[in-house]
Amino acid sequence: MALSPLTQRRLQQFKANKRSFFSLCLFLGFFFLTLMAEFIANDRPLMVCYQGQFYFPVFKEYPETTFGGTFETATNYRDPVVKELIESKGWMLFPLIPYGVSTVNYNLPVPAPAPPSLQNWLGTDDQGRDVLARLIYGFRISIVFGLVLTFFASMIGICAGAVQGYFGGRIDLIGQRFIEIWNGLPILYLLIILSSMIEPNFWWLLGIMLLFSWMSLVGVVRAEFFRARTLDYVRAAEALGVSTPRIIGRHMLPNAMVAALTYIPFILNGSITTLTSLDFLGFGLPPGFVSLGELLTQAKNNIHAPWLGLTAFFSISLLLSLLIFIGEGVRDAFDARKIRI
Repeated sequence: MALSPLTQRRLQQFKANKRSFFSLCLFLGFFFLTLMAEFIANDRPLMVCYQGQFYFPVFKEYPETTFGGTFETATNYRDPVVKELIESKGWMLFPLIPYGVSTVNYNLPVPAPAPPSLQNWLGTDDQGRDVLARLIYGFRISIVFGLVLTFFASMIGICAGAVQGYFGGRIDLIGQRFIEIWNGLPILYLLIILSSMIEPNFWWLLGIMLLFSWMSLVGVVRAEFFRARTLDYVRAAEALGVSTPRIIGRHMLPNAMVAALTYIPFILNGSITTLTSLDFLGFGLPPGFVSLGELLTQAKNNIHAPWLGLTAFFSISLLLSLLIFIGEGVRDAFDARKIRI
């Protein structure tokens, strides 16, 4: 489907902002690489050739007996005995970073946390786990969590703002009083209390944060609907008997989305920051998950290992800066005063 001239001008305006366009390309590049994390950082080989047959441990677990071992348990490809068995009758192809998210390097020349080396490019944490591998997986979890939370929070906020702005009156009055009360609650403290009462997982923590993250777009969408409902085309649609959901969804919502889209990158930024804060305080994702907040905790607990703090600081700063620059570019692209004709 061909893009409208206005949309094409907005895309051109966004591309003209070199900093924002470069930030978007860099962010998408990082995100794509983290989605392929299992093929970049893994303690399982990508491919094993044994006795002329090919195996793909990155997709499937194989028992040790498959490669001439003794045990029926999953193969530990870092075991020297297993390595010797496979390499005697074939070969293994490991990823660029031969460490998984929880792989412990037992061959460190110094006690953990070990500084950066040829084995561990960004060093290890206090348990001997590779920092770069954990950074890749933590980057992915943080972005996916932020994207999912931003999507559902935006959907709820847009729907709430549309209903308030279109109907107005008592519905808007009750909705605004509820939002004022709900928004006045100490959100971070409530998140900490709720997270300490139960053992949170990815989806449970997402639901808890969603309770307080949907209000960001309500005011913007509500104002746009207040303005649009008095326009002639809306009144004409009402006079012709067009249904209310059709008026809201087809005639008014596209105009309100222009203002809402400019806020979405900043909402994503706030979602990732909140998750990082909770993980840093110990009330976020369970111990089995790695995230950027967990890297900050490692840095705090090992101040004698500066590479941990520098890695956490620069990775989080880069991610949040890219999202801010993207948000600025989207905001300018939808600003009618800055569109180049």
